[in-house]
Amino acid sequence: MRKSGVLMPIFSLPGRYGIGDFSEEGRRFVDFLREAGQSCWQILPIGPTGYGDSPYQSFSTFAGNPYFISPDELKKQGLLTEEDCEELAKDAPEEAVDYGYLYNSRYRILRKAFEVWKQRENPGFPEYLEENSFWIEDYALFMAVKDSFGGAGFSFWDDEIRFRKPEALARYREELADDILFYEFLQYEFTREWFSLKEYANSRGVEIIGDIPIYVSPDSADFWASPELFQTDDENLPSRVAGCPPDGFSATGQLWGNPLYDWDYHEQTNYDWWLKRISKCREFYDIIRIDHFRGFDEYYSIPAGEDTAKNGRWVKGPGMKLFRKIKEKLGNIQIIAEDLGYITDSVREMVAQSGYPNMKVIEFAFDSRDSSSRDAYFPHNYTKNCVVYTGTHDNETLAGWLGSILPEEREELRTYLHTRSDEDQVLVDGCINLAEASVADLCIIPMQDWLGLDNRARINQPSTLGKNWTWRVALGDLDEELAARMHRMTTAYGRCGSESDRQ
Repeated sequence: MRKSGVLMPIFSLPGRYGIGDFSEEGRRFVDFLREAGQSCWQILPIGPTGYGDSPYQSFSTFAGNPYFISPDELKKQGLLTEEDCEELAKDAPEEAVDYGYLYNSRYRILRKAFEVWKQRENPGFPEYLEENSFWIEDYALFMAVKDSFGGAGFSFWDDEIRFRKPEALARYREELADDILFYEFLQYEFTREWFSLKEYANSRGVEIIGDIPIYVSPDSADFWASPELFQTDDENLPSRVAGCPPDGFSATGQLWGNPLYDWDYHEQTNYDWWLKRISKCREFYDIIRIDHFRGFDEYYSIPAGEDTAKNGRWVKGPGMKLFRKIKEKLGNIQIIAEDLGYITDSVREMVAQSGYPNMKVIEFAFDSRDSSSRDAYFPHNYTKNCVVYTGTHDNETLAGWLGSILPEEREELRTYLHTRSDEDQVLVDGCINLAEASVADLCIIPMQDWLGLDNRARINQPSTLGKNWTWRVALGDLDEELAARMHRMTTAYGRCGSESDRQ
């Protein structure tokens, strides 16, 4: 069935506490999507963020971001007072996320809620810990120890705990028992609130598309607790790291710095860690988008310590062996393969063999810097088994993009849209029309493009720090007029479904 959805991160939801969270605003957004005829809500990764605030560099691939815990929900449970919430909201910025403010204010109020919570009976908590013991014990300890070292990355910790000496692990677990319990509480509450919001979305006919990074952060519980999963040196530090080679967009490539997997070890263990990871994602999302899917075919390997990505090389990954194992052990899971960037025939073959829908981006069709692959992004070349976007979280908004492309690229777009108009809003609407009208089974439009916003609303500019992951939608923007416009277009192109589909 043809479907349409919206891309908007949780942190972009409106609200009075400085960041979008699992409050009633999340349910109101679900209601808005339903009224707009949308069947899917795609979000970004929801893990706890560290340096740079990127959701793609999380302290754990299994944990959730405590910033998304709703203060209002804590108040309903009697863990916070109205005065606590008013104090938190008083100085919270509404227009954009200020991560410095959050770091200095949110954990203080979460600690206060925790002090009340731990005095109560919490019958579901022991069961939660048991079900999640394979990751939460290491994660909670990692975060507690990290706090004890002033937030430093684990490579700066004392050797005894950095290298997980048994006696050191036992001592820190005893000394930091209350802090460990605090981080376990945060995950328990995060999970409870997330499942409540997801259940509400599903009940309203809206599926959640979750986004998982292919790699983990070098400063993560995953890497610290299980270095054997990765390519490491004698100091249990990455020996080689991830990135992208130089191309028309970057003369020196992209140096991501993530540790690379030891795929031989994963194969020897029957991909147990990956099965746990995908299984967890299946609980949290209806559809899973796997970022940088091409890295399973070949990954770009850069020597650790390099300043740029120029000296990397391509290395073969596990290919279909991993995905055959996932299907064998977990059955059919809805997965979207993010296959953007430099794509080879072997990547195309792997995507085809997997049967997963791949991604198409309208903006890429009109980018003359990459003439070798742009034909794949023109809608007349799509097949049904794909997901079309006007742009992703890494792209400029449509309105911003129109102001930055070359005059000949803009003229090519006008020709493709068969319009004489050169007005930005006409061209923005035309690009949305192209996506919605295409044969792609699923169409996802970033919320900023429906709103016609410029690059001040851009989510992320790759390889930059300081201004990313901050955009929030204004509450008044999600009005009945916009919902009606979205519904009309979605219906016109057969993506709305029947009313019973959205009950």
